[in-house]
Amino acid sequence: MIKPIFALAAAAALLAACGNSENTGPVDGPAVAGSETPRNDAIDTTDTSQQSTLTPGANSFTEAQAREAIAKQGYTSIGTLTQDQSGIWSAPATMAGTQSTVSVDYKGVVTAQ
Repeated sequence: MIKPIFALAAAAALLAACGNSENTGPVDGPAVAGSETPRNDAIDTTDTSQQSTLTPGANSFTEAQAREAIAKQGYTSIGTLTQDQSGIWSAPATMAGTQSTVSVDYKGVVTAQ
């Protein structure tokens, strides 16, 4: 009977100690020192949708993702996609009634030839 009372008293004491509701205010100074030199972003987020040149490189897009990138640019009737040795996906596709060969590079840039 005494053990549960001691356990309850200890739990109440711990809760009271942790439940400090005083506002101590902001901490002075940064938690981590800021860099004095500019930093590069880990990911290049520049918009490449208006870029018209393809960049060869190791392409990590799947065929379905390349097809989706072409469709997002407004192309329909997308044919069989093939990937060349430069990593560029290409397929015949139609836009506004005109058929052309459309390509997607590793950056997601879609161009028609």
